[in-house]
Amino acid sequence: MGARDKLRTHFLNNIGKVMHANELRAVAGGITEWARRVRELRNEEGFLILTHNDRAELKPGEYLLETAKPVPSFKRDISKEVRSLVLDRNGFTCQMCGAVAGEPHPYAEGRKTRLHIGHIIDKSLGGSDEPSNLRALCSVCNEGSSNVTMDRPSALKLLTQVRRATVTDQLELLQWLKKKFPDR
Repeated sequence: MGARDKLRTHFLNNIGKVMHANELRAVAGGITEWARRVRELRNEEGFLILTHNDRAELKPGEYLLETAKPVPSFKRDISKEVRSLVLDRNGFTCQMCGAVAGEPHPYAEGRKTRLHIGHIIDKSLGGSDEPSNLRALCSVCNEGSSNVTMDRPSALKLLTQVRRATVTDQLELLQWLKKKFPDR
């Protein structure tokens, strides 16, 4: 039984009971992606799993399933081809924090970057599964994005950051740019 199945069973056995993040992590077998599995139960299966964002009396890290009856959910319609197109278009790079697929995540120590496809305008707000409404997001940003779109930094902002970096980091950036744009 997978983590999602374990979590679904646990929620259904504890309807109306406030559960804590540590409890759910343990139920999921201690996997780091347990919160994503909870979101899948909400978004894909339609279970009304409430958090502090939904109810003022719930504290951060507390979850509550009110009823066993799911609400209508959205079908996942993003094909492998569209997923591949979006990842390639975005350079296999998170469009919020800049983390690159497979490399150590810059903001999650001990985790490699894993990319997902996220909607710019969420389907619940009328967004579509068209490539123009999709972007690559790492698991860290995708877990907390909630329809947030960060503006891309301007050239001036990037140059300012590069100038502030150490010489070693500047040289590493130069090598990366030469590798990325070998013919320029």
